[in-house]
Amino acid sequence: MTDTAGPVGATYRVQVRPDFDLDATAGLAGYLADLGVTHLYSAPLLTAAPGSTHGYDVVDHRQVNPELGGEPARQRLLRALRSVGLGLVVDIVPNHAGVAVPAANPAWWDVLRRGRDSAYANWFDIDWARGRLLLPVLAESPDALDALTIVDGELRYHEHRFPIADGTGDGSPREVHDRQHYELVCWRRGDAELTYRRFFAVSSLAGLRVEDPAVFAATHELILAWAANGEVDGIRVDHPDGLRDPAGYLARLRDAAPDTWLIVEKILEYGEELPAWPVDGTTGYDALAAVCGLFVDGDAEADFTALDTRLTGRATSWADLTHDTKLGAATRLLAAELTRLAALAPEVDADAARAALAELAAAFPVYRGYPPDGVRHLANARAEAGRRTDLTGALDAVTRRLRDPDDELARRFPQFTGAVMAKGVEDTAYYRWSRFVALNEVGGSPTHFGTLPGRFHRFAVARHDRWPTSMTTLSTHDTKRGEDVRARLAVLAELPQRWAQLVTGWMAAVPLPDAALAHLLWQTAVGAWPVERERLHAYAEKAAREAAVSTGWTDPDPAFEQAMHALVDAMYDAPAVSGELAAFAAEITPAGWSNSLGQKLIQLAMPGVPDTYQGTELWDNSLVDPDNRRPADFGVRRELLARLDAGWRPAVDDTGAAKLLVVSRTLRARRDRPELFGDYQPMLVHGPAARHAVAFDRGGAVAVATRLPLRLAAEGGWRDTTLSLPVNQMSCLFTGRVYSDERVRLADLLATYPVALLVPTT
Repeated sequence: MTDTAGPVGATYRVQVRPDFDLDATAGLAGYLADLGVTHLYSAPLLTAAPGSTHGYDVVDHRQVNPELGGEPARQRLLRALRSVGLGLVVDIVPNHAGVAVPAANPAWWDVLRRGRDSAYANWFDIDWARGRLLLPVLAESPDALDALTIVDGELRYHEHRFPIADGTGDGSPREVHDRQHYELVCWRRGDAELTYRRFFAVSSLAGLRVEDPAVFAATHELILAWAANGEVDGIRVDHPDGLRDPAGYLARLRDAAPDTWLIVEKILEYGEELPAWPVDGTTGYDALAAVCGLFVDGDAEADFTALDTRLTGRATSWADLTHDTKLGAATRLLAAELTRLAALAPEVDADAARAALAELAAAFPVYRGYPPDGVRHLANARAEAGRRTDLTGALDAVTRRLRDPDDELARRFPQFTGAVMAKGVEDTAYYRWSRFVALNEVGGSPTHFGTLPGRFHRFAVARHDRWPTSMTTLSTHDTKRGEDVRARLAVLAELPQRWAQLVTGWMAAVPLPDAALAHLLWQTAVGAWPVERERLHAYAEKAAREAAVSTGWTDPDPAFEQAMHALVDAMYDAPAVSGELAAFAAEITPAGWSNSLGQKLIQLAMPGVPDTYQGTELWDNSLVDPDNRRPADFGVRRELLARLDAGWRPAVDDTGAAKLLVVSRTLRARRDRPELFGDYQPMLVHGPAARHAVAFDRGGAVAVATRLPLRLAAEGGWRDTTLSLPVNQMSCLFTGRVYSDERVRLADLLATYPVALLVPTT
């Protein structure tokens, strides 16, 4: 099979998993073609840990996951896709491998059995100089090892199986254990003393050394064979910041797959540029932040800051909060990695080296520094760390080392800063700072309250010029809340005083000792309502434990969590709040729908390759993973799309069909008339409500979206606000209306839907 589907124009992300396998995915081919995408964008397909629901814990790079249907199912998927002209984009995981079930990972099993003599010893980033390989699986008990047994020539600890090295199997289980190349330890000790690099703080994911050409070849052979055979048109690279040498890795990957669309999951901080890597762009979080910000009223920032201060009883500095959460991640969650780094600086006292490296990581302004900006980021981190501590000597000593790109410390430190940023900010600070949670998103910047149209246009122009085939997205499996939840939450910025009054009353009626978390939960409920009770309970527990203020993953506080779950129940059951909550959510829902349609049109029509995350072509109230991996009802979506194709023009209501209309017509236009999407020009809107519109010309196709709809209505609507069209006769793909005047009134253009996509009539 060598035929290809052509360039990647638009993707649809599917969470392929054992309960929605490759054959189930193949069944979507016709629907996806009708929707208008050019490529299926799949979760990882290689063999993952048994029962994996996500696929990022690959255990065998040599074969397709049997739990997804294996190679025969992959072939069936390819045939289904090709039969309707679609291609395939796959997700790969070069940074780490799954080791939770050692027997499932042949390479890891062999390392455990043979130690440094294993042919796979160099596959994993193991610090052999520190002794045996520590495996954090034991319970927190001094006699945990007494539960060891020997069965079928293996060491067993409850359900865990481990190999026994040749010639070491005589004696008691404890004696046999003590002769192995590995040591089973308590999970708490593992966090502090682990001897292998992990993915973030996940001990079941061991770091791979793909900088070694042999490891690269072995772990990429199958994927690259698919690319060479024309069976894969695009590759999404998971977490390149975790690699020792991302630039070198991506150059090798590009050389091996020169014609493949290549994107990287690189999280860019506000204003940060993607390094000049041989890739087509990022997975789109930069676009997500810019697009979503358009629908947030920046004038409300002071009101929400005052509300947060009043609710929590303190003024919170984002800079101080993130410094503290990042420092906590560096010294606690990633203590083992910090210890390994400090050992590389023997000229500095060990405690001082640890403290200095942790402070530098906490002060590092981006996930990871790359040439040439990395030197500047390091200098800024050194200055900030010096301001916060008196570790002058240690900071100077390690900073000198970090400036030398050939120094081992300098090579490893960037792997550490990315993990510190992810765990400290994404997974902690975003749950602690609840001033306005619509902004607390991967790749976002909670201190930048909204995006003005002018800034968005500058972003889009730069994107068109520099990264025209970079991905755009609004939702992924890693986003903290779904795109439509964020869109409704944005409405709160148009009603700051009303929101303050309501949430203050609710929090008084159903108090929780942690006011910041309570504010987060009330915002979440309003944004996702109506949301199933069990889903909101699960979200609340995850949010509270990630915040790690009043409870946590390692030491949950039962009394606090009981009160937290009582708060969630009160949202459904307490007369004092439940009715008012539901009524307010219903009141702001239409404005949220307007925002949803606006941000979706802009994301799909702007420069880049747009991705639609599974199910989000209808309204979607998903929360954080694993909630956002729930299966979508594709039967409903097929039926609604068929009705649209039969001429139905739905109202903007709770069916979500209006969003499906916007998605399908925009994607089809990009696919069928690509010549209309080859440029980007901001368009001026004239009149009293001009600030409420965002419009741009893609080279023939004109996109128009409404922003701040409540304030627009309060100010009297569009009135005489107009838009000048680039050609005399254009039709709207959503309504079918034709516009023949040089200047069109937005009151007419946006009378049916708050968005429009105009194309020249043919």
